[in-house]
Amino acid sequence: MIQVIPSIAIRGGKVVKMRKGDPASEKAYDENPLDLAKRFQDSGIEKIHLVDLDGAEKGSPKNYHVLEAMSAYTGLQIDFTGGVSTDGDVGKAFEYGASQVTVASIAVTNPQLFTSWLVSYGREKMTLGADVVDINSKHIAFRSWLKRSEITLFDHIQRFYDDGLKYVKSTDVSRDGVLEGPAFSYYQEIRTQFPDLQILASGGVRGIDDIKRLDELGLYAVIFGKAYYEGVLKLKDLEHFLVKNES
Repeated sequence: MIQVIPSIAIRGGKVVKMRKGDPASEKAYDENPLDLAKRFQDSGIEKIHLVDLDGAEKGSPKNYHVLEAMSAYTGLQIDFTGGVSTDGDVGKAFEYGASQVTVASIAVTNPQLFTSWLVSYGREKMTLGADVVDINSKHIAFRSWLKRSEITLFDHIQRFYDDGLKYVKSTDVSRDGVLEGPAFSYYQEIRTQFPDLQILASGGVRGIDDIKRLDELGLYAVIFGKAYYEGVLKLKDLEHFLVKNES
């Protein structure tokens, strides 16, 4: 059964969402991050994806206080991401309550460092963020999706898979925040190439039917955001998956 994980992206203290990662398209929502997290928990959600957009932009996390508050006042598992670049950043993320940390840019610019975290913290604690703008060329996007690497998705994953990688979060940036549906064939391709990986799909979710289809593909989890914030996807729509996860 696929795990459903809401995304809470923070910039300047506000919950925001962009289209295709474009800062000019950023929209802020009238939501208190902690209250939002509590609402997710009350609905039966067990895990959230907390994105520190300030940290991603600056190259080091800036919203540890949000992570700390969510950890202190909810029982949610928190997957933290955004600007994690040093041993100290990872250590602080876990100190302030993260259950997992997702790393993207450093895995491109300093793969040896990410590998060391896989070894030090364990494969259950570290997730590789491997995002692409073009699902055909599959070149990895990093630095808030503003830069493109020469390395391609499968080569990137393979490098860390050989070191014990278990979790991969992959976003089709061209579909992120536009409510046009996930790139199903793209995720099927990843799953075929790496059948033992736990894959987290992100980008394009329009509603429950998309989640059901991703579940049928055998994916580990789906991360959603815009569909919920725009009222297209209701928390009650997820009851089937949440009840199963509790049983």
